[in-house]
Amino acid sequence: MSGDRHEATIATTHDDAGTVAAALAPDNTDAMTTTVDGDTVRTAIVREDAGGLAASVDDYVVNLTVADAVCETARDTTQP
Repeated sequence: MSGDRHEATIATTHDDAGTVAAALAPDNTDAMTTTVDGDTVRTAIVREDAGGLAASVDDYVVNLTVADAVCETARDTTQP
C-alpha cells in the first residue's frame, strides 16, 4: 500500500532525561523526533512499512537501554 505510514511513540522517564536524549541523538534517523519534558524522553518514529518501524523501534530501545545504563553508572560513580 503506497503512502501508508506506520508510527510508534516511545515515552520513558529518567533521572537524567536530557543526557539520555543527547546520547541517543547521534543514532536517531530523520524518521525520529525526540523531545524532553522534565524527566520524560519521548521519541516518535515514522516509517513507511511495518518491518522498518519494528526494526527502528528495536534499535532505539537497545540504544535507550545502553544510554540510560551509562548515565546511571556515571551518576552512581560520581556521587560522594
